[in-house]
Amino acid sequence: MSSDLELYRTMYLIRRFEERALAEFSTGKLFGTTHAYIGQEADAAAVFAAIGPEDVIFSNHRCHGHFLAYGGDPYRLAAELMGRATGLVGGRGGSQHIHWRNFYSNGIQGGIVPVATGIALAEKAKKSGAISIVFIGDGTLGEGALYESLNVAALWKLPVLYVVENNRYAQTTPTELGVAGSIPARFKAFGIETWEAASSDVLTLGPVAREALDHTRSGLPAALILHTYRFSAHSKGDDPRDPAEIAKTRAEFDPLTIHSPRLDPAARASVEAEADAVIDDAFVRATKDPFPILNAE
Repeated sequence: MSSDLELYRTMYLIRRFEERALAEFSTGKLFGTTHAYIGQEADAAAVFAAIGPEDVIFSNHRCHGHFLAYGGDPYRLAAELMGRATGLVGGRGGSQHIHWRNFYSNGIQGGIVPVATGIALAEKAKKSGAISIVFIGDGTLGEGALYESLNVAALWKLPVLYVVENNRYAQTTPTELGVAGSIPARFKAFGIETWEAASSDVLTLGPVAREALDHTRSGLPAALILHTYRFSAHSKGDDPRDPAEIAKTRAEFDPLTIHSPRLDPAARASVEAEADAVIDDAFVRATKDPFPILNAE
């Protein structure tokens, strides 16, 4: 179990990486697009504090926070965003398509859910004890492949955890305009046990995440529904939301603001200084790295 300080370090590192990535994007240094995880840091910190080393993780277009909470190197992620040869996949994947150890991400909504479910089947067949964990957003609830996967997972009793990060907007569409009925009911319809939390307090989310993960380790599928909120735009600057809504929610819901008062001020300052230096070094070093050589013979 991670300490309060370790949880804060994870969330702070994610926050600073994402802020720096958005700043670098505006200078033209990043390739493709980028989707920031700002505001959702407690989800990643809570879930990844309870995973096992052999578990297989599938992320989505908003993958940086998951990757960093998994223990990934900010430098190699920064290099990937900049299209450098030293990036996680040689500068060819960009912001959304990365891989390291048992961590995979893909920007196609819903497309990675059948893959994650299939990996759960493979781990069950191997009797490895590992589970599959897949992160989706509320927008993915409109994809048919998700429900085909839920059906198979329930029928075959597969060790897969579906983590829904409901950040209230599918790109620019509010959840209430895109999701009919109850989100938990979508999973319960297949007989899948469901855990739910509406909080950005990492200490509140931790026990809920562990219960869902423990259930999955018993050999059964589970759903973990986390009602959160992203403070940044869907992608870069395309944000039609009311600024007053964002400001009000941020004042009440910021996971760093909630958790930081629990820490010794000196220890917190030390963690922040260390993370600031790591992020600065990551982006400065990546800027100097070479681009991949394409079509070399």
